[in-house]
Amino acid sequence: MHMVKIWEPRELTLKASGKYENPYMDVDVWIDLKGPGFEKRVYGFWDGNNTFKIRYTATAPGEWSYISGSSVQDEGLCGISGSFTATDWSEEEKRVNPSRRGILRPSENGHGFVHPDGTTFFMIGDTWWATPTFRYKWSDDDIQRPVEECYFKDLVRYRKEQGYNTIAMLAAFPTWANDGYPPEVEIEPGIYARSAWKQYGTESAKDMHNEGGRPFLFPGKVPGYEQLVPDFCRINPEYFRHMDKKVAYLHEMGILSFIEVARRDISTVWKKYGGWPDTYARYIQYVFARYQAHFCLLSPIHFDWKECSIPSREYNEPINLWLKKYGPLPFGTLVGTNASPSTLVNFGDQSEAPWLTFHQTGNWREHDHHWYLTEIFYSKPAMPAIAGEPYYPGFPNENPPADSHEAELNTRSGLYGSFLSGALGGVIYGAQGIWGGDIEPGAPRTIGQSIKFLSGKQAPYLRNFALSEGDRFLELEPNSELVTPNKAGDPMGYRGWAYCAATPMRDYILYYLEKDCPPVTARGLIPCTRYRMSWFNPETGCWTEDAGVLITDDVGRAALPRIPNQEDIGIKLIKI
Repeated sequence: MHMVKIWEPRELTLKASGKYENPYMDVDVWIDLKGPGFEKRVYGFWDGNNTFKIRYTATAPGEWSYISGSSVQDEGLCGISGSFTATDWSEEEKRVNPSRRGILRPSENGHGFVHPDGTTFFMIGDTWWATPTFRYKWSDDDIQRPVEECYFKDLVRYRKEQGYNTIAMLAAFPTWANDGYPPEVEIEPGIYARSAWKQYGTESAKDMHNEGGRPFLFPGKVPGYEQLVPDFCRINPEYFRHMDKKVAYLHEMGILSFIEVARRDISTVWKKYGGWPDTYARYIQYVFARYQAHFCLLSPIHFDWKECSIPSREYNEPINLWLKKYGPLPFGTLVGTNASPSTLVNFGDQSEAPWLTFHQTGNWREHDHHWYLTEIFYSKPAMPAIAGEPYYPGFPNENPPADSHEAELNTRSGLYGSFLSGALGGVIYGAQGIWGGDIEPGAPRTIGQSIKFLSGKQAPYLRNFALSEGDRFLELEPNSELVTPNKAGDPMGYRGWAYCAATPMRDYILYYLEKDCPPVTARGLIPCTRYRMSWFNPETGCWTEDAGVLITDDVGRAALPRIPNQEDIGIKLIKI
């Protein structure tokens, strides 16, 4: 019997005996997969010509079997069976590659991520939205090149060495190409066919193809704009085969892929002319089926901003249609989305958006907006929450300069403020040049230059801060009112605020004080109690464990001392 490892993506290739006018839209394939504690239908996808594939994985050691099926009576697609034996990885093999611990689940209290074996996962991600495209260059060899050359494998290795464990990407940019059209074409009032993302000094949109072309086929069906808007009923599998290589490489490196299917600026024309909601639900299913067996999180839309987009809640129609037709993802892959300002605000709770299984904030960067994470934290049911795009050095302008000390302080404000406001699932860093996939001569920053920003090196230090007491950070509850004053700076800035999260028993408390924060007092602590105090330097990622003992008064208050000449600081209190 064939032997495999658990959580290792497997692939079954089927060849249809019949011919179909549009196999992408018209044919569903699947396997009914059975194993220890598992009996589910796993859907596959069309991969060009008469080829269909089903990707699956074993979730536990033991004996497994499957049999294929299809929505059409086709002897090449139906009744194909197989079996295999799955075994676990050793602990050392899991240490080398965390993807071997399995697809992420919510923690027991719902607020963080864990692997199925119980190991905690705290996200430190980077925004490589253009990952599937030629902008992150692929090489079949493993020759190590300078990161300035922007080869994907080298960039991944560089970030992994710094402590990153997640890469966020957009599966496709359906209409983005340097084809002579202006960056934003309004076909009719409110219907946009192009992103407003401009090239440097030009009026054309950035090109987002890869070696396999573009994700959908042309010409489209919009009168007068057939070469501008693709045919959303005809996918290009060759494009996704090249994306497959990068997702597989991330899996092999133990890096989580956060895959969003499309950016919001395609939605108005898709809804008007593209067969909405059915074709969009189909596209969601296509991307999800293609990558659900990998170590990933999945997202049905990248709603980073409202411009050139349908209203956020209108996305629920095709997404809920997908969920109703195909059901929850078979291996438990969690589904969320980059949202502006938050998934809860944009899409609603589970009564409106039952597809949501983790929450996120994004693209509202100033510290006044971290509160949306606190709102998520106290919403029901509890779900893991992450902060996406909290602050981008260099975006939307060079004030302050992207690679400057001031930008580093702003970045730390976004990351630490988000975490202590409720982002117990982790954070996603980003910077000008990286998020845009910039490689053009004359760009303010290219990928290879931006990836060396000191702010990017400092971002993983948040993990040192969050996990200094191990998994106990999952017990924390955000409550900035436990420190006063806590909002001394501009609400739409990055200076002068204080953040706090504490356990319900107030025996473990974390604080973060931004630059220019005035002297503060801790309150709401246990009265007349001694706490061991530690200081944390977000600039170096180091703790000072001998910061002394803090003694609260008879109402649970105490002044919080801080290290002289350190601009921003983390503080930890542990009840003695």
